[in-house]
Amino acid sequence: MTWVFTSKKRFYLHDDETLLDGLLRTGHDINYQCREGYCGSCRVTLSHASFPVTYAEPPLAMIEQGEILACCCKVKGLIHLKEVK
Repeated sequence: MTWVFTSKKRFYLHDDETLLDGLLRTGHDINYQCREGYCGSCRVTLSHASFPVTYAEPPLAMIEQGEILACCCKVKGLIHLKEVK
């Protein structure tokens, strides 16, 4: 089970739920468009993760160190995100 902590709340991801879907389900205000890692609109800043964040396919959108794409990243364990409203 993956637990997600933001400045707004904490929640867990359902089986096979993306981080983006979990954020939307719990009322977070997050931008998104493509849902496939092309545009980078869903970019969030990772504060801490108990396991490395991975991707099934490398995303095409450019991300900086410490950023992840909520639509297509693979997360597990505990993760803390910065500044997600």
